[in-house]
Amino acid sequence: MKPSSYFLLITIFLGAFRFGQAQEATEIVRQSDLRMRGKTMQALITMQIIRPKWNRSLSFKTWNKGQAYSLILVTAPARDKGQSFLKRNREMWNWQPSINRNVKLPSSLMGQSWMGSDFKNEDFIRESSLVHDYTHKILGSEKIGERDCYKIQLLPKPEAAVVWGKILLWISKTDFLQLKTEMYDEEGELVNTLQASQIKLLGGRNLPAYLEMIPADKPGHKTVIEYQSIVFDQELADDFFSIQQMKTIR
Repeated sequence: MKPSSYFLLITIFLGAFRFGQAQEATEIVRQSDLRMRGKTMQALITMQIIRPKWNRSLSFKTWNKGQAYSLILVTAPARDKGQSFLKRNREMWNWQPSINRNVKLPSSLMGQSWMGSDFKNEDFIRESSLVHDYTHKILGSEKIGERDCYKIQLLPKPEAAVVWGKILLWISKTDFLQLKTEMYDEEGELVNTLQASQIKLLGGRNLPAYLEMIPADKPGHKTVIEYQSIVFDQELADDFFSIQQMKTIR
């Protein structure tokens, strides 16, 4: 075999191998995302915002349908009760009953804090998609607790309008649970770490019920989310996710 032919075969083989790896990584992220979302998802959630000198608690309900539709209703405390957030495709709104006003949220606000927590608007309203807006690469394997996990790197596609410059995901190999997430800015600096634990039966699936979002540069700051209940795959019409609904839903 001529050297030029040999190197051509090696190049083709390596290209096919990398393509196969990328496909595998994408499928792992897809399965993990589907496990948490289902076709539709309804959930009751409590949140605790923890600071060195004070704590604050919130409760809210969420309704999601695929990647396109999301509705969040704050149910406590009293001063925030009735406030809601709606996503329809790439458009997002915030209903504020205290001033009887509906505000359309621009994409530039996706990197801002959600309700004063360490989560960002992007984390809840999910303008971007971990599956479609990023490329995926398996970096190796690591253990989180007792579970063997894939360590997967996500880099934004050039055309994607996303908050993060890089994401690292640790996804369990046996049940596709996202047990740890590191979020980096465009300069490659770690911004937040999301840790998931307390696996229990929610909506008929074993899922993490306890999430901690920990900022990298703010000692003593973190936000804790606990899932109280989840219902998967209950029929929700597209028109359920409407501006009128966000003003009246209870």
